[in-house]
Amino acid sequence: MASQFGLLTKQRFLPMFLTQFLGAFNDNVFKQALLLLLTYHAAQQLNLATSLLNNLAALLFILPFFLFSATAGQIADKYEKSMLIRRLKLAEIAVMSLATLGFLMQWYGILLFALFLMGAHSSLFGPVKYAYLPQALAADELVAGNALFQSGTSISILTGTMLGGVLILGSSLQHTLMWTSVTVMLIALLGWLASRKIPALAANNPELKIDWNIARTSINTVQAAWQLRGVFYAMLGISWFWYYGATFLTQIPEFTKKILIADAGVVTFLLTLFTIGVATGSLLCRRLLNNQISLKLLPIGLLGLSVFAFDLYFSLNNLPQIMPNPTTQLVELQSLTQILAQSAYWRVFSDLLGLGLFGGFYIVPLYAVMQAHAPEQRRAQVIAANNILNALFMVASALIAIVMLSALGFALPVLFAFTGLINLLVGGLVLLKTRQHLQPLPPSGFNLPN
Repeated sequence: MASQFGLLTKQRFLPMFLTQFLGAFNDNVFKQALLLLLTYHAAQQLNLATSLLNNLAALLFILPFFLFSATAGQIADKYEKSMLIRRLKLAEIAVMSLATLGFLMQWYGILLFALFLMGAHSSLFGPVKYAYLPQALAADELVAGNALFQSGTSISILTGTMLGGVLILGSSLQHTLMWTSVTVMLIALLGWLASRKIPALAANNPELKIDWNIARTSINTVQAAWQLRGVFYAMLGISWFWYYGATFLTQIPEFTKKILIADAGVVTFLLTLFTIGVATGSLLCRRLLNNQISLKLLPIGLLGLSVFAFDLYFSLNNLPQIMPNPTTQLVELQSLTQILAQSAYWRVFSDLLGLGLFGGFYIVPLYAVMQAHAPEQRRAQVIAANNILNALFMVASALIAIVMLSALGFALPVLFAFTGLINLLVGGLVLLKTRQHLQPLPPSGFNLPN
């Protein structure tokens, strides 16, 4: 583990790690603050349904991944990455300046446009950061680097979401909007400062001609990735994890309120458990795989994801019944302290922790395999194709949840058990096909940059 964290002392890793951490952190501070602003203020002011505004916000953030990921992959392969990253960080400062104007003036159209631009920023940054790792790290460092990236991203998502909530739910709306603006601007500036220390690496394919036709480029990028069968099935496995995580994490607020009968503090606690699980599982991958780029942990992660999904179904169906307050005849939401004092709820906690832990075992090897086996000259384009698939799977997750919960009337625990069952089928296919089509890596692996 010491050598794994030793990467954080290397200039070829630490500035990139901090840059991507601060980028994901700022994404989630801004998104959560905006979602809460839309939920508690804008919906009433604009006389619009909260669900409409929130779903519109989610769509605006994910839409750029469909539109720009393929072009972003070509740009990342053609140009030197540290220069691209610094320019993207400057663009983030500009977007946060626009968001600041939207917050201070309470112009919701400007804020939604800024959210779209932040989605565009993330879609452009993704191929660069994941194509950077195999170029900057040695072959026996790639699993450790991915583990640190994955755990760092999980922590940044959680802490960013928490900070966004704390900032926006203050007593004075004007003060909270001011502090939110200052915070997102400061994080963007810190990200730019970190990016200035990223070392320059040679462009993978400087002769590449970029196709600016978005639709054609997206289709061609996914088709080209399909030709790399082993890599493509690894990408499907990664996208399935995004589907899986979105299905569970999106429902945590609802099942906390409706099934656990608990308040928002419990929502944060459950998200924390899942995040700690993912970070721990990700960091353990390096030791368990002995620095090897291997799928040995994939079946263990796959099985664990389903086992804890099934157990969550049973644990949620065996909770104590909460009786109404005899005075008000209303069922009062339980606090985190009350929930922790009842051992009947501990099984739910262990299930979410287990889902995160085995999710880490599942996702880190797949990212390492995708990066290692993608052709060097179009590695960023392969990662761009993966981002497109990730977005498709996340949309599918939301649509299937809506159909099962709203149209068909299934309870939340049934959705979790169904997802755990499908996980065995999809994950089993990914494991079989990836092993079947993956070609051995050359003995030399990657060249460590000077």
